[in-house]
Amino acid sequence: MAETKISGIVACVFDAYGTLFDVHSAAEKCRGDLGDKADQISNTWRTKQLQYSWLRSLMREYVPFWQVTGEALDFALAEADMENAALREKLMNLYLQLSCYPEVPEVLKTLKDNGLQTGILSNGSREMLDSAVENSALDSVLDASLSVDDVGVFKVDPRVYEMATARFSCAPSEICFMSSNAWDAWAASHFGFQVAWVNRFGQPREHMPGGPSAEIKTLTELPPLLGI
Repeated sequence: MAETKISGIVACVFDAYGTLFDVHSAAEKCRGDLGDKADQISNTWRTKQLQYSWLRSLMREYVPFWQVTGEALDFALAEADMENAALREKLMNLYLQLSCYPEVPEVLKTLKDNGLQTGILSNGSREMLDSAVENSALDSVLDASLSVDDVGVFKVDPRVYEMATARFSCAPSEICFMSSNAWDAWAASHFGFQVAWVNRFGQPREHMPGGPSAEIKTLTELPPLLGI
């Protein structure tokens, strides 16, 4: 149980991929096709997806995250020597239906029931987020789903985090931000959010500006952290 308390919050805002939704669930559902290369492909897919988003931001060559996701998958399949158009299409379609982590619906409901606003702040393109939210039936427990499509740059650009303060009409310190991606947690903290790093995978702490207010293993620990 997390001991650090986060207070003065008006909205809880979540990263999507890896935090609410399991990014490896697409490859898992396709394990029969991928065989013993399923984990390799899934890990490389995720790594290149993030790398391409950062590099495109630096190059000022923004494209929707859906395209980045496809380009990252192309690399992963080529690396595994499994380039196949039908397999690619199947995996991309499955990415639109990522499974949410099991605790997510109940935690979001608890936050809403206690008067907090809730939202997603994600690199995901609008269509990707809408599909993921609908697939996990989270519409009723989310007040907003914010996509970087609206600013044309990926995290960790401060303009992305500013979207949340604008949407909820509050100061950065009045937002509790959750991400399982350490780089995102540190950057959001540097921006001014109170951050709970959802360290699902037992990663070491980053050595960058900022730092989370708390570290938790799953979102189940979030309500007590907020005094709920």
